[in-house]
Amino acid sequence: MKTRSKLYVYVSISAILLAMIAVWSLNTGVYDFGGKSAFEVLGKMMKGDPGLSLSDRYVVWEVRAARIVMAILIGSMLAVSGTSLQGLFKNPLATGDLIGLTSGATLLAAVTIVLGGHFKQYLPEAVQFSLVGIAAFIGSFLSMLLVYRISTSGGKTNVVMMLLSGVAITAIGFSITGFLIYISKDDQLRDLTFWNLGSLAAATWTKNSILAVVLVISYFILLPKGKALNAMMLGEKDAQHLGINVERLKKQIILITALMIGSCVAFSGTIGFVGLIVPYILRLLFKSDYAFILPLSAIFGSILLLTADTFSRSIVEPSELPVGILTALMGGPIFIAILVKFKKSLL
Repeated sequence: MKTRSKLYVYVSISAILLAMIAVWSLNTGVYDFGGKSAFEVLGKMMKGDPGLSLSDRYVVWEVRAARIVMAILIGSMLAVSGTSLQGLFKNPLATGDLIGLTSGATLLAAVTIVLGGHFKQYLPEAVQFSLVGIAAFIGSFLSMLLVYRISTSGGKTNVVMMLLSGVAITAIGFSITGFLIYISKDDQLRDLTFWNLGSLAAATWTKNSILAVVLVISYFILLPKGKALNAMMLGEKDAQHLGINVERLKKQIILITALMIGSCVAFSGTIGFVGLIVPYILRLLFKSDYAFILPLSAIFGSILLLTADTFSRSIVEPSELPVGILTALMGGPIFIAILVKFKKSLL
């Protein structure tokens, strides 16, 4: 009970921090509200003030608020997916972008963007609307399945094989994506550039609703797995002796992680290293206790991506820097720090 109370305290503090960053993000931008803050405009909008202009309403609600919510949802899911994979594979380098999930999702999304016009009209209208998202999910799931098959033998997963196979799949995926970029038309090229650099500029409330459904379903299954992942740190045999259904746990994490990463890539493109940075920082604070790390990563992932996105649209005003560039810039040094720290065990 004491441990649970400490978790509630940490979650509450981090949630307050996230709310403060959201207010700061809402008030950041080049648009002038005529002496009012964006938060004041949002408050008047919620009260139904008829004096607000349509442009003020649109910028606050359809642009900034929708983008903030998307950053919170996607940052949270990327961090939780990275934390879950690292717990499953017992390795701090196991993230969706390093083991091929992001590459697979981006590849099939690119195939849909460039070649979808040849077969999209034969599909049901509901499928056409979300075809890129469906393709991204299938791509991430197939990549995860392929990595798992290659790196698993006799019921045991070889971490080195997992990382190497992930690198190979990532290379293949991005090479095919590069070919699709070469043969694409101008409008398709703009869309493909969006995927490769990562951006939240296309945020809408419809997309946020879909992401919210994915998040609720995924967290209902994943967040209670903290103790099971702690048991996995002892080894699969010891985890089985403790009553953990190891194979079922693996399948659940693989499927849900593919669902989350595929959904995120479908709406924001490639935003790397969030699933690497957040678990690494939390492990410095809470060691490898996934009962703490897993739920806290859901909030700290949102904090990280929302902060990065706010900077991305304010550093080079009035232009916008793709957020994937900033997360990669932050994640690169941390990746090197992990390699330096664990270099003896990796040799």
